[in-house]
Amino acid sequence: MDRRFVIAWVVIFVLWMLGGFLLHVVWLSGAYANLGPVFRPLESQGPFFPFVVIAHALMAGAFVWIYRRGVTARPFIGQGLRYGAAIALLTAVPIYLIAYAVQPIPRGLVARQIVGDSILTLVLGLVVAWLHRATRAT
Repeated sequence: MDRRFVIAWVVIFVLWMLGGFLLHVVWLSGAYANLGPVFRPLESQGPFFPFVVIAHALMAGAFVWIYRRGVTARPFIGQGLRYGAAIALLTAVPIYLIAYAVQPIPRGLVARQIVGDSILTLVLGLVVAWLHRATRAT
């Protein structure tokens, strides 16, 4: 674990937390509130927030680690977008589709979750690629 890894981990962690906040608390909170007992009310989520922080720290570390294992000496924009798309197809898309299959969540909300989180992973992919733009394949 070198300095570049730690910096990328922290940057991705902060951006993922911020992006998740903007997506789920700002943009989608009204839709979540309309679902009744499917999700905890926002005001009662406080004691569970440490789990959100731990989850994002783990995701950010894994996100950077996986990217570093496959980075090549190619332009960072293409690599970052491909990586972000792959992560979206591995995480956001199937997770929300499965949730839709087993929970009473409206189709429109699932579509917004998928689009929002997929855009976020594309941005994160670009950022991690930019942070590693001078890295050669290892």
